[in-house]
Amino acid sequence: MKSRLFPKSERGTADYGWLQANFSFSFGNYYNPEMVQFGMLRVLNDDTIASGMGFGTHPHDNMEIVTIPLEGGLTHRDSMGNQATVRFGEVQVMSAGKGIQHSEMNASQTERAKTLQIWLFPEMENVTPRYDQKGFDLQNKRNSFVQVVCPHNKPEGEALWIYQQAYFHLGVFDAGQVAHYDVKIPGNGIYLFLIEGELEIGGQMVMERDAFGAIELEGFDAEVKQPSKILIIEVPMKHN
Repeated sequence: MKSRLFPKSERGTADYGWLQANFSFSFGNYYNPEMVQFGMLRVLNDDTIASGMGFGTHPHDNMEIVTIPLEGGLTHRDSMGNQATVRFGEVQVMSAGKGIQHSEMNASQTERAKTLQIWLFPEMENVTPRYDQKGFDLQNKRNSFVQVVCPHNKPEGEALWIYQQAYFHLGVFDAGQVAHYDVKIPGNGIYLFLIEGELEIGGQMVMERDAFGAIELEGFDAEVKQPSKILIIEVPMKHN
């Protein structure tokens, strides 16, 4: 296994007043030539959005977009006529395909919202745009990973799907547990983002909001040092 720690202190940041943003990869006015992408993973933005504010209507094309609320909720509207609110415990997927317009606004007029916005390059371009969201019971499946996103041609269980050979898993773990993950597609890389808590992986400490990237592996064990919420993104390292 070849691995690298991505400390939270090395992320790009932006303060727009209504939006406090942290960029794991180059985005907007933040550019780091060493942090443009991790394989087909292009964006992971850790955003705090003020009450009543959000991202107004804007376009996307040929990108797989996954939104994971961490606190509060977001109200989604798009040019396909979808309107829905997504909250913690739910996951939202959108295939921009040949083009879509959408907005994501804080659903509350009084409370902030926190969310992870994640973009992946698709394996198929110019598909018909699509939107979906679903809730997942993470608390009743504590100390195990819950698959929330899978490839479009490998549907599994209740997971949402995207046009890429990628998997997303979320897990809520208690201290003292071992979080084990097996790579599903040989050659894929793993990008672990620690939402909360503290882990040790192969002697490397991973703290809250750090990320841990690994390639050339079949799986790994993470020792849970403090109660933790973990996101794992398994992603191809190059276009198929």
